[in-house]
Amino acid sequence: MPSPDAALQQAHSDYEQHMQACRQCHAHAIPCAVAKHLMRIYNNARRGLARAE
Repeated sequence: MPSPDAALQQAHSDYEQHMQACRQCHAHAIPCAVAKHLMRIYNNARRGLARAE
């Protein structure tokens, strides 16, 4: 299992890559369902890191 810090960095990277590659997210101000899901994963990783400290 990855460390909480590594999970946070990976989740952020996945979200940023999606936002750049997704036509819908790139063209519109409203994120698509996948972007929302990736943001949820990032927020959960961020909360997990805060609890671990």
